[in-house]
Amino acid sequence: MRKLERVEEIKFDLVSGLVPAIVQDVVTNKVLMLGYMNAEAVDKTMECGKVTFFSRSKQRLWTKGETSGNFLSLKEVLVDCDQDTLLIRAEPKGPTCHTGSDTCFDESNEPGAGFLDYLTGVIKERKQKAPDESYTASLFDGGINKIAQKVGEEAVEMIIEAKDDNESLFLNESADLLFHYMILLEAKGYSLNDVIKILRERHR
Repeated sequence: MRKLERVEEIKFDLVSGLVPAIVQDVVTNKVLMLGYMNAEAVDKTMECGKVTFFSRSKQRLWTKGETSGNFLSLKEVLVDCDQDTLLIRAEPKGPTCHTGSDTCFDESNEPGAGFLDYLTGVIKERKQKAPDESYTASLFDGGINKIAQKVGEEAVEMIIEAKDDNESLFLNESADLLFHYMILLEAKGYSLNDVIKILRERHR
């Protein structure tokens, strides 16, 4: 998959003039729904920032959420290797399915481990900012020693809370440790996926 730059890159069906568009939650990576787009729908989606399809039953454009208010806020459009299928990465503003379900496949769209991939992207983005604009950027600016020290401090704080029974404090310290560990991995040129790969190999 690669990012779509121009509508002219898409190979629409020669008969219907449509292309299938898979919508994926940009944060959870869950597949939300499948729709169809013509060139006009793609243009409108990219211009207004709200995912818009071509309704085959009503024979007109329709913006997801135009009735319910549950819009799909566009983040990026990707095109597959054959240029005849789109992957729309979006942020849902409420349930996606007309039945009230989170997705059209009746799945829960609660953030899980997939959120960590999104967070990795945020960390990469913050790395490029000025230190006075972002706490994360200030850690990168301080160098590997400062980041490693921070990970150590967060680990100690988590261990201290693990000895008590305050669930909220323990989970918050755990989140702090994981976040700073992810920053350390990025500073070293790695990501959680590299660690997961090792765990998978050990599991065999």
